[in-house]
Formats: sequence, structure tokens, C-alpha cells
Amino acid sequence: SAASDVYKRQYMRRYRIHMACERLKNTKDAIADIAEEVGYESPSRFSAAFKRIVGMKPSEYRKQ
Repeated sequence: SAASDVYKRQYMRRYRIHMACERLKNTKDAIADIAEEVGYESPSRFSAAFKRIVGMKPSEYRKQ
């Protein structure tokens, strides 16, 4: 169903951002590399999605 597809996309987006959080906390890898590893072709789209879900930019998250 359409609702199920939306749920799956939201789940996958949050899962990818969660994986990125782990990489930001535990590595010194470049944010662009992390974005690509979790499935974003564009670092700017990754940063926008990250901020929408986490509430801060990836660079701010890494510093905390």
C-alpha cells in the first residue's frame, strides 16, 4: 500500500541517518564520505536530511 511505502522510506531514511550518527561519533571520516557510505549522492542533501531528523548539522553533531 502507499502508506506502507511511505513508512518504509521514512524508516530507511532514519536508519541511514542513525548509521551516519555512529560514523560521525566514532570516526574522523569526512562528512561527504559518510554521506556517500549511507546512500546519499549529494552531501548537501545528506546535510539537509540530517538536520531535519537530528535537529542540527552533521558538523555540529560531531562537535558535541
